[in-house]
Amino acid sequence: MQSVTVSTTRDPVDKSYRNMIKGMDRFEREHALAPAASLRFRLLPRLSTAKMTGITLRVAGDNVTLPVPVADDNSFVLPRSEQALREDAAVLANRKTNSMTWRASVRTPGLPEGVRRLGDLRLECKVGMDAGLISNSAPIFGWLSNMLTDTDKVCSSPDGNYLFFAERPIYGVTLRHGARTAPLPFKMLYAAGDQTAETLPFCDCQVLLDHSYYAPIWDPAWPDDTLVEFDYIGSAP
Repeated sequence: MQSVTVSTTRDPVDKSYRNMIKGMDRFEREHALAPAASLRFRLLPRLSTAKMTGITLRVAGDNVTLPVPVADDNSFVLPRSEQALREDAAVLANRKTNSMTWRASVRTPGLPEGVRRLGDLRLECKVGMDAGLISNSAPIFGWLSNMLTDTDKVCSSPDGNYLFFAERPIYGVTLRHGARTAPLPFKMLYAAGDQTAETLPFCDCQVLLDHSYYAPIWDPAWPDDTLVEFDYIGSAP
């Protein structure tokens, strides 16, 4: 049995390097969903006590260690290494388990602030699922049952419910494609609005509940170029 010891943290946040590379491979295969976008991964707080400054990352295997630079927005690009793949390495952070959540970040350049592109979100879901980034751990989350751990089912089903996070707390979200617009219903905001004190600790939206939303990534009626526009709380109308 292989093991990795991290002296700085007794309960480290870690992800499978092999799985994250699978997510990167998915990005390359389905880049047509977001042809102008690039891929980064991003760390987000899961606990109110999480310290999101000074985070360090590294890829660690039996005989290989690779530093992973982390940008000011806590995003990073994962380096490829055949040796790390062979050694089934882990991606390790100097933070404790459940203090952070991980997401893929697929962003088409040139969009205004507070606007995302639906094709980018579709690809984020597929990369995130393949990379094993979701950290919800309770059986109450039916969408993480054995029937819905398949990437294509999660990202192509109205029951998939892959959770996205806006940059700031949101009041509403509107879809826009040409002359067609539609606001997202409340059930697609705030992790469906049904979190309780008992369920919230099992959701990686724990401290980002007011940032969270679902997008109709499964609905072909909304093309990839559909814009997802955020009405942030506190912003001018």
